[in-house]
Amino acid sequence: MSLKDFNKKTFSPLSLRTAVSSAVFITLLFAGLQWIGMGLAWPQLVLQAAGVFFISFLVVYAVTNRLHKERLKQLNKIVKNMSRKKFDDYDLSESSDELDMLIHRTVKASDSVNKELSRLNKIENYRKEFIGDISHELKTPIFAIQGFIETLLNGAVHDDDVNELFLKKAMRNVNRLIFLTNDLMEISRLETGEMKANIKDMYLRDVILDVVETLQYKAQKEDIEIHVKDFDKNIQVKADRNQIKQILTNLIENGMKYNKPGGYVEIGINDYKKSKDKLLLYVKDTGIGIEKKDLNRVTERFFRVDKSRSREKGGTGLGLAIVKHIVEAHGEKLFIESTPELGSTFSLTLTRSNNVLV
Repeated sequence: MSLKDFNKKTFSPLSLRTAVSSAVFITLLFAGLQWIGMGLAWPQLVLQAAGVFFISFLVVYAVTNRLHKERLKQLNKIVKNMSRKKFDDYDLSESSDELDMLIHRTVKASDSVNKELSRLNKIENYRKEFIGDISHELKTPIFAIQGFIETLLNGAVHDDDVNELFLKKAMRNVNRLIFLTNDLMEISRLETGEMKANIKDMYLRDVILDVVETLQYKAQKEDIEIHVKDFDKNIQVKADRNQIKQILTNLIENGMKYNKPGGYVEIGINDYKKSKDKLLLYVKDTGIGIEKKDLNRVTERFFRVDKSRSREKGGTGLGLAIVKHIVEAHGEKLFIESTPELGSTFSLTLTRSNNVLV
């Protein structure tokens, strides 16, 4: 029976079967008692039994139909809405019998289907956005390389004033493609779980100073100072050393890229008030800041606060997405605070080590 047929029914087959079986049982019981107790003749006994059957049938059918009708309608409504991909909130009474239990389970199934459809729609939208973004990111350097090479092939290769310049520009775009490919491979490995975090006890200050030393030359060229706030050099955390270095590198480079000449990037730690077993590692800058509406999007792939500045500085738009995935792989949390024109602070929790390294 289809859902449309169900709505057209003026009677309940379930109540009908219940009423017939109950009436037969009551009639047989009545006839047996009457025959044993009063010894009625067969014609009189059959007539009384028929009356009992009819009355008991009507009573049982009316009662069961009233008990089941509204609940069956509700169950039908839930199933029909599921088939139409329409999901509502349902007011459910406490489970008192099997039918109520079936309604509860159907509602749970409806919620599960709704969540799964939402997840699939989100994945589909994400896939479309990703294809559009990656196409745009690849198109820009590829067209630039194509233009430089075509110009060289058309005769500029023999012009000493431009040939080396064009080759350097082409090489810069090749490097951009390489960085983009590497970042895409890395974020893919993080998402699939192929890149496992090698959690070990490590001295946090040593890792910070190692990264800062590597980036000092670049900071000087950008007219940006890197400050490391003083804290206990014996503080240890449980983390993957290489991945924490990558987080710091990405955050500090971001802080330099979106900074102002003469600005600074500060790295330090704070107590994490919600847990004594954790601390907050932060990277603070005096850059252009992030609008409030963009705070939830800065860790998305290819999202840039300032697209022209990011491309000019050679960014792939994947740095913060990689940071987010590494932090989540560690089971930690990432916090972002920012004020436009004043700067941003990126903080992540790290678990303190209980061991003392020698």
